[in-house]
Amino acid sequence: MSGPLDGKVAFVAGASRGIGATIATALARAGASVAVAARSEREGKPPGTIGAVAQRITDDGGRALPVVCDVTSEASVDDAVAATVAEFGGIDILVANAGVLWLGPIESTPLKRWQLCLDVNTTGVFLVTKAAIPHVRARGAGSLIAITTTGVTMTGHGANAYWVSKAAAERLYLGLAADLKADNIAVNCLSPSRVVLTEGWQAGGAGMQVPPEMVEPPEAMADAAVFLAQQDASGITGTIQRSEKMVR
Repeated sequence: MSGPLDGKVAFVAGASRGIGATIATALARAGASVAVAARSEREGKPPGTIGAVAQRITDDGGRALPVVCDVTSEASVDDAVAATVAEFGGIDILVANAGVLWLGPIESTPLKRWQLCLDVNTTGVFLVTKAAIPHVRARGAGSLIAITTTGVTMTGHGANAYWVSKAAAERLYLGLAADLKADNIAVNCLSPSRVVLTEGWQAGGAGMQVPPEMVEPPEAMADAAVFLAQQDASGITGTIQRSEKMVR
């Protein structure tokens, strides 16, 4: 494959299904070598494995490496990043997509669900970003992308662990954009403009019914991610982007 990301290496966390798998595939089609990172080595509920996604990419003519990565474990993240660098020589692009969904009201949220959202959606972003930065810096430029949600701004719809954890990730990345500007690294957040009915949404969406006009195809997120992956600090950085509203 060849395209605007020829010669680049992307590490996509949470890439065994849904938005992450779609973004990983799109980055490969744009020319990047892609580390398909997630915990899912074997089929389960919801379905999807890192091996299956990587195989689809290679069958399509791209380069992909399945790497086991539990974003709540610093050792697991460090091992996954090290495996990627050993295979592909470095990292230019990070997509921090791994996430868990819990939309229940605060008063009925079990502590373990609250902690899981923070562990995966906030600490997980911190850990993969921390591990990737030295390798992206070594390339002289690059792009970090955190996948968030429009729900952060929907305060009229109440509070839940998912939106809180994603809001924290957005603050992390907005501050990081300033910290890494001198290193020529773009740092942005990307969320769907509408709802993407992924396997994770189906499993954790609390039975919410989504009108058809509010549903967005995952390819919209993939297209936006490929565009942001081409940025460095001289381009788009320090922003929260909505997939269908991006000006390219």
